[in-house]
Amino acid sequence: MSNDWQLAQMNVGTALYPPDDPRLSGFMDRLDEINALAEDSPGFIWRLQSDSGNATDIDVGGPELFLVNMSVWESAEHLFDYVYKSMHREVMAQRRQWFEKPVEQYQVLWWIPKGHIPTPEEGLARLDALRNDGPTTEAFNFKNRFPAPGSDGQPKDLKPDPYCAGWE
Repeated sequence: MSNDWQLAQMNVGTALYPPDDPRLSGFMDRLDEINALAEDSPGFIWRLQSDSGNATDIDVGGPELFLVNMSVWESAEHLFDYVYKSMHREVMAQRRQWFEKPVEQYQVLWWIPKGHIPTPEEGLARLDALRNDGPTTEAFNFKNRFPAPGSDGQPKDLKPDPYCAGWE
């Protein structure tokens, strides 16, 4: 992979309860721990956060209780390891307790020039592109991960299915 590119990701969800509702405490109480895990993970570069230290209070429009998460990683493999092979997976397995079940794509990946910090608007536009056009070089997912610009290769399936949990 070219060192001129980094991987951006956004995932979105609509919480079932307001952030201060006790029924969401299982999620809210672990945010600092999970964010620290990301920051300490190999390949981590950046994550979206407000002064609160997380992104749950960043209003990007959309329905009430709509939350976004964004981060930048050195590679799709680094992000994959964090999402599916770390303690993060334990929290993800409980997501049905806290979030509406998605009816369309809720995560998008895309390549950005090294050093670029993506905006929530950019992430939402990429998510819309994935939803409307399917996986392309501009917006893709772990099942159809495209190589960085200027790299050889075809889309690769990182095979997330065995690791996915929480929506059964």
